[in-house]
Amino acid sequence: MQELDFGSMARVLPGIILGLTVHEYAHTLVALRLGDDTAKLAGRLTLNPVKHIDPIGFIFLLVAGFGWAKPVLIDGSKLRHPRRDDILISLAGPVSNLLFAVLIALVLKICLTLEPYNGETVYREVLNVCIAGLYINIALFIFNLIPLPPLDGSHLITSLVSARSIAISQLFFRYGAYAFFAIIVLERVAHINLLPINVLVDFIAKGLFGALGLFQQ
Repeated sequence: MQELDFGSMARVLPGIILGLTVHEYAHTLVALRLGDDTAKLAGRLTLNPVKHIDPIGFIFLLVAGFGWAKPVLIDGSKLRHPRRDDILISLAGPVSNLLFAVLIALVLKICLTLEPYNGETVYREVLNVCIAGLYINIALFIFNLIPLPPLDGSHLITSLVSARSIAISQLFFRYGAYAFFAIIVLERVAHINLLPINVLVDFIAKGLFGALGLFQQ
């Protein structure tokens, strides 16, 4: 299996598109279950990527390594428990990406059990796309849990802080976003890994592979 790789754009695009779609769909679904139909009425309760992909954010993701989808709008006044539900809705996106990665790993296991890899070109490319999708969705899971705005993980902080001070919560959201983008720019310019995302992605991916007995020499 050493021939497998996922370096080309054609291999990563399916994982990126499906990962962003599943992520935003999960936000919408959980929001609806918790009483807020705002995103559903906006047509976001769908697995159609066109409804979720932001063209500029998608280009940034391909070129710069980070990007965004169309944000799912939430109306807190419709939620039964606004602070708690805001956290649950925010976590739904990253968790859906992790579950999607697990699903891909299971599909890989089934495919390789039924038809062991033999070097055939088409089969190799299918496996490459699946592996790329797995890594991408794990990356989306970890990346979005970073507790800095505008990422989903920031809602854990803002929801807790706003319980004591709305003003502090607003300051955190405003300046936390600046801090996040400063970190991203510094990583790209100085080639410094301030956020050990790749290490964590590799750790989780290898854990999944190990648990399922995939790609063992």
